[in-house]
Amino acid sequence: MATVTDIIQEARDLVDADSTSYPAATILRRLNAAYEKVVGWLINADGLWQFDDTNFTDFPIGTFTLVNSQERYSFNDKFLQLEEVSVKNQNGVFQILKTIDQKEYSTLTPLAEAFKTDGLPTHYDKVSDDTIDLFPAPDNGVSVTLAAGLKIKFKRTAQLYTSAEVTTGTKQPGFASTHHYILSYMIARPYALSYKKDRWAEINAIIGDTTLIPTGMKAELLKDYGRRSKDERKIMTMKPILNR
Repeated sequence: MATVTDIIQEARDLVDADSTSYPAATILRRLNAAYEKVVGWLINADGLWQFDDTNFTDFPIGTFTLVNSQERYSFNDKFLQLEEVSVKNQNGVFQILKTIDQKEYSTLTPLAEAFKTDGLPTHYDKVSDDTIDLFPAPDNGVSVTLAAGLKIKFKRTAQLYTSAEVTTGTKQPGFASTHHYILSYMIARPYALSYKKDRWAEINAIIGDTTLIPTGMKAELLKDYGRRSKDERKIMTMKPILNR
């Protein structure tokens, strides 16, 4: 287990740097970039086990107030990927919505026209990374509960470090402690490229993230997270062979 102080000191040691040659502001920028990259790897590799940075004190679920006849809703930039969208009906029970897309629905009828009568939303269309449209738009509390009536389950990026947290030095990365020092190597790599070129290749190989098939520390990280959810029973089934 490593604190941010440990991680930064290790990064400097790898390239014979100190706080003058490798200042805290530069370290912070590169630390957060590396942290987000690692979390991105884990989110894409999490399988049944849904990864979330353990530094967050809440769950990756957001609730929002619905507005009468409003179909479009936007969220903040911490949302990396929507997992589930649901709307609370008039009885206070959340109903999961289905995804819909204009191209898949109809080339002749706009979705807003097809669902022009307000009511209980049954579908949503992802307009952009942080915006969705609900169809139909919610009505004024007849079929839906407007207050906290929209619930989003999502995947989010890392809880990034602040300069104050680097100064305090006690915060730990929000993923498995056995892999914390991958951040040290990722911070050291750009410095080595500029000032310690003879060490860059070795540091790069140890990280193992520049090849199509991960090696080194990245491979070990992904392998460990691939072993999660061992309590889930895996069942092998056979598909029927069709007569030809």
